Amino acid sequence: MALIEKFHVVAAERTVATGQSIREGMIVSLNANGEIVVQGAANPVPYGIAGDSKLTSSSAMPGVASGWQNRVSDYFDETKASGKMTVYHSGGEFFTDQFSAAVTALTPLAYNALYAVDGILDPVNTQASGAVARLLKLAGQVGSGVPGVDVNGDQALSSGEVGSVPTAATNTYIEIKLVI
Repeated sequence: MALIEKFHVVAAERTVATGQSIREGMIVSLNANGEIVVQGAANPVPYGIAGDSKLTSSSAMPGVASGWQNRVSDYFDETKASGKMTVYHSGGEFFTDQFSAAVTALTPLAYNALYAVDGILDPVNTQASGAVARLLKLAGQVGSGVPGVDVNGDQALSSGEVGSVPTAATNTYIEIKLVI
């Protein structure tokens, strides 16, 4: 449940709709009131990728166990103070762990189109969302920049608690180019 920003074009701030549970890195849409909601059948047109989390049990800060994450005083809601969420759109490159298990089956890497299905990246366009991203790197570990032995001399960057992502694996990210 994390998003690692490499490059981004626009970092917008939008009000989050009441009752939403959004993980950083999910694809989000706008509802009829112009508020951020998780992309899905009711709001199929993607607006961007969530740069913050609005949760009640954990934050989406990569590399830190859920019990030690920031925003404990706000009950892990990174939008609590303003009611707004950072949403990246209009391009950029990111690492995210918000993808379906079907993405891990893609091989060889051929700049595959990825679509939004209930806020998660998927290689099949079942909700007619249109391409939201292009796959740049297959699922794998990402280095944290801290010396270690996991990834090219770095410790692997943790993606949080086991089972927190659709792939049911921790420390697994894909690299994408955002096209919305």
